[in-house]
Amino acid sequence: MRKSIERIAGESEGASYEFPLFRLAGTDKAAPSAYLQAALHAGELPGVVAIDLLMPMLIKAEAEDRVKGDITIVPWANPIGRAQYHFGEHQGRFHLGSRANFNRGFPLLASPDPALLPNTTLGSADQRLKTRLLQLSLGHDIVLDLHCDDEGLAYLYVHTSLWPAMADCAAALGVGAVVLWSEDTDGTFEGASVMPYQNAPADVAKLDRRVVTTVEYRGILDVDGTLARADADGLYRLLVARGTVVDPDLPAPGPFTGVVAPLENIDMMPSPRAGAVLYNVKPGDRVARGDRLATIIHAPGETDGHTEVFAPQDGIILTRRSRRIIRAGEDLLKLVGGRKSADARSGTLED
Repeated sequence: MRKSIERIAGESEGASYEFPLFRLAGTDKAAPSAYLQAALHAGELPGVVAIDLLMPMLIKAEAEDRVKGDITIVPWANPIGRAQYHFGEHQGRFHLGSRANFNRGFPLLASPDPALLPNTTLGSADQRLKTRLLQLSLGHDIVLDLHCDDEGLAYLYVHTSLWPAMADCAAALGVGAVVLWSEDTDGTFEGASVMPYQNAPADVAKLDRRVVTTVEYRGILDVDGTLARADADGLYRLLVARGTVVDPDLPAPGPFTGVVAPLENIDMMPSPRAGAVLYNVKPGDRVARGDRLATIIHAPGETDGHTEVFAPQDGIILTRRSRRIIRAGEDLLKLVGGRKSADARSGTLED
């Protein structure tokens, strides 16, 4: 395993950012290559600790000549967001200078040609970071962007062109749900990694063997040794299942039995009032239409000071907010149902 340091120039003289990059050289050029990154939203750490436990497994495989495809790993993908604090609170989701989401604005290329990447010499630091991360990932058969939600199940975002061919990957990672999407106009990292292949020739696109996904590792507080071990094992199973790493002792993943639904089936459930939230459901709960999801206490102690929120359709609770203070119009949770949401806002790829 080789380590190098990537440097991103800042917006003023003397300012720059850096992050480590690890590479393992495969022994079979025909084997699928893999790119893994974590903490693009710098405060989302379950993927970071999973990679920490995955690396010794890969080093052992490399020493035993079992790494067949090239592997590139970026454990801390966002040094800019990692350094951002405001009044003592970490702010890793948006760039404080440009106010842009760190997982928006990636270049959407017409084909997977690095020559099409924009010149960011005069751009902001976050633009330079995004272009470099995409450049590092281009050409890999497997691209995993490790995130987490607020509180939630482990789940994947997957482009419709890659499903159900990626069902083995969902099973290997042990997630509870897969959300399918078809269009990205905002430039998420996942979108920028899969869209260039949509119009490419079949021998370049290789959609039947391509793996591109945003992995949502439960909630932001789920930074835990036991969970990290399970997540690292899942990442390793995926690499073995797809032939990037060889491990004859590891069985193939079984069928995926979790929920699969299009993005348009997600109800975001905005809060009708501002106040304190009492949840009646947790991630993973199955609900029926009309079930109470939460109670908003907007006027404590008053007879009409509570407002209840009910399920608009049958489904499963995918995520909910970790903080219990809410503003009117803020989303309380994500409910994945069996039909298209009636809310025109729903279906947004939030991460």
